[in-house]
Amino acid sequence: MQTERVTFLTTPDHKAALDAFASSNGQSVGHVLREASSQYIGKPTADEEAELAVLVQQVNEAIPKMNASIDSMIATMDASHMRIDALLRDMGVRS
Repeated sequence: MQTERVTFLTTPDHKAALDAFASSNGQSVGHVLREASSQYIGKPTADEEAELAVLVQQVNEAIPKMNASIDSMIATMDASHMRIDALLRDMGVRS
């Protein structure tokens, strides 16, 4: 893996807090900063969160309709199977 150096300037108190946090977790300060920046960069924006909320609402509204449609299809197929079975029995093909 190729790496590049990033210089991070902070106050002595913040550096001491980073050192203490990293040490208490058995990690290097560099690892802590890489993880923190990865989480920050990967965090969705407020607009993305709003879009996701709208999509979740739409899915939640669609699911009951989908379930009702599937239930209706199952009922239609059951009725069709019963009619076909009855026809086959009337024709003597099925007992």
